[in-house]
Amino acid sequence: MLTIRAKSNHPSRFSGAIISTVIIGSLGLSAPVLGTASERSEAETRAIIEEALSAAPPQVARTATVIDLDGNVVREGSGAYTCLPGPPGFGGPMCHDEQFMKWMQAFMNGEEAPPVSEIGTSYMLAGDSLDGGASNIDPAASTPTADNQWVVEGPHVMLIVPDPALLEGLPTTPDANGPYVMWPDSPYAHVMWPVDERPRQRLPADQ
Repeated sequence: MLTIRAKSNHPSRFSGAIISTVIIGSLGLSAPVLGTASERSEAETRAIIEEALSAAPPQVARTATVIDLDGNVVREGSGAYTCLPGPPGFGGPMCHDEQFMKWMQAFMNGEEAPPVSEIGTSYMLAGDSLDGGASNIDPAASTPTADNQWVVEGPHVMLIVPDPALLEGLPTTPDANGPYVMWPDSPYAHVMWPVDERPRQRLPADQ
């Protein structure tokens, strides 16, 4: 297991978040996980698996590997996706393919651009947590402001491509009635594809 810690370059929606079973990062989360892998009860293990797999459609969930927030493999899978529960105050549970894991690893390490060689996908069909979300225009933002297009997304799929120029022409605001590009002026531009309604949105602290 490779341990990767988030650098300060990107204190955003992925700060303190996860990488994968193959290139998994140590999360550095201050909130407690449901016990360590060695002391976790069977019920706690089932709860982690259930939450993690809620991010994926059934055909993905059936074969996905599940990890906890420390990067421990909770359930071995035979498929292409790795699922994990939602980090507190960040987002909801998620399931990433290998390309998306590499993208996230590069982001967490503060690399100028991700080493994406083909299309990658991530499922977040449980949506963001109500105290999570992200700025659509500023990868470094950690809280909503009046002008940073903060969005708490509902159930959605994320898509990455080898060349962000391929995303030109797509909407670049969460107000779009359909898919939109998050971080459009960044090498980490990616498509957000909502598939259901959004929850209540977070407001700036001064509102």
